[in-house]
Amino acid sequence: MNRKAIPIKILMADDDEDDQLLTRDALAESRVLNAIEFVKDGEQLLNYLRNYPPYDDVSKYVRPDLILLDLNMPKMDGREALEQIKQDANLRSIPVVILTTSLQEEDKLKGYDLGAASYISKPVDFQGLVTLMRELGKYWIEIVELPR
Repeated sequence: MNRKAIPIKILMADDDEDDQLLTRDALAESRVLNAIEFVKDGEQLLNYLRNYPPYDDVSKYVRPDLILLDLNMPKMDGREALEQIKQDANLRSIPVVILTTSLQEEDKLKGYDLGAASYISKPVDFQGLVTLMRELGKYWIEIVELPR
């Protein structure tokens, strides 16, 4: 593609701190030029997206271009959060990629029914995660045209 790659803002909702660290490292290793922020559950995700405290500083907590969503989180799981995002007229245009360990066919069907852009199983090793982040970056930065 001749189109210039524009870095995007990624918000990842995942309660596993090791997964957060690995994802950050994998993005760096894959040389994907994106900013990434993390929240630990669906409640924090929605608070961030709606700029509710403690995420009310709109200059610091800007609307993400892409959400990476784990399904199995405390307080409010990813399924509930996805449903609320897609029912909110101000949030529904943000693409949500489910990135989870769940291989349940029911979760895949429900995720797509609720409006997920993609459903991806988390790789089992770091190199797999690096490859995934590189491919996600290539797709969401170089190929897809996101609204600005």
